[in-house]
Amino acid sequence: MSKIQKIFDNKKALITYITAGDPDLETTKDIILELNKAGVDIIEIGIPFSDPLADGPVIQEASQRAIKKGITLSKIFNTLESIKGRINTPLVLMGYYNSILSYGSDKFIEDCKLAGVSGVIIPDLPFDEEPEFYEELKENDIDGILLVAPNTSEERLKELSKHATGFLYCVSLMGVTGDSRGPVEYINEYVQKIRKYVDIPIAIGFGIDTPEKVKHIINYVDGIIVGSALIKIIDQNKENKIKMFNEIHTFVQNLKVW
Repeated sequence: MSKIQKIFDNKKALITYITAGDPDLETTKDIILELNKAGVDIIEIGIPFSDPLADGPVIQEASQRAIKKGITLSKIFNTLESIKGRINTPLVLMGYYNSILSYGSDKFIEDCKLAGVSGVIIPDLPFDEEPEFYEELKENDIDGILLVAPNTSEERLKELSKHATGFLYCVSLMGVTGDSRGPVEYINEYVQKIRKYVDIPIAIGFGIDTPEKVKHIINYVDGIIVGSALIKIIDQNKENKIKMFNEIHTFVQNLKVW
């Protein structure tokens, strides 16, 4: 069982997403340490990309701010290496495949391992488009975390179940991150369809931004993924780190309603 999957042993998991380098890499490092201290169970770190198709305006703007600061994958890995051993929360890199191709997929996997990255999420790389990449991740004890959406067919779920590791990222609705409509009303039926074929933990994201929404769905899933709402807090308090960290801590505590 992977480090990520162990997180879900006999408990629900809170998973948070931040964009690397927004507002800067030193602050990103401090935010990761704060999230770890606040009790977040898994931390997703977004690789800034110019055209993040699955992301809504909040994360798109965070990516653009980071890109303008000159944030690169090399700099992100250096930042993560600098805090290796200082946190016990598994780290997951989330990004688009073009960034990884440009960096070199073998080097990317090697540097993930050196930086202590436990998992990778690539929204635009289905498991059957580059199976060798996902196999290499597995060989290096890194989870290649896959996504499903409300329109994922049962046939696709059967096939996906053979490859999914860590946890399954369950997109709450047909939309983008930060969509205030999330989650869908038929969440129970949606999750039950997935559980017929998938036996690893299921975490749901996209539009989960309040304790009320968490209460509505937490009994159906194994974990909650929150990104855009957290990035708003970071952006609104970027001039005052103490206030930012206090806001982050309170936000995290309020979300853990289980």
